[in-house]
Amino acid sequence: MALTDPLGDLLTRIRNGQRAKKDSVLSPASTLRARVLDVLQREGYIRGFSEDDTGKHKQLRIELKYFEGEPAIKHVARVSKPGRRVYSGSKELPIVRNGLGITIVSTPKGVLSDAEARTENVGGEVLAEVF
Repeated sequence: MALTDPLGDLLTRIRNGQRAKKDSVLSPASTLRARVLDVLQREGYIRGFSEDDTGKHKQLRIELKYFEGEPAIKHVARVSKPGRRVYSGSKELPIVRNGLGITIVSTPKGVLSDAEARTENVGGEVLAEVF
């Protein structure tokens, strides 16, 4: 069966791994997934990620982050889905939890957080929201 939403799959693997109190989770490797994980790492929601070549296909090993036994990510949701794409200009980017969370945006300058996109003055496809 073909995977229709690879980014949604990545976010679900992270959500399920944190609920199960795992140290790390594996996800199939792709450029978009690596860019999203890079934003999550820069913003402090995950400890890090690395490429794992041990199996038949390349995978990404995502090191999950916890604070006092609680997951660092309280909520992660896909905004733009395959059936309904959501785009936003730099001035209209959504603010998550009064600035306590982030929105991950795919822009012409790469995958950025909402704050980075505002400083670069670019808009794009709103991929996910995290807090």
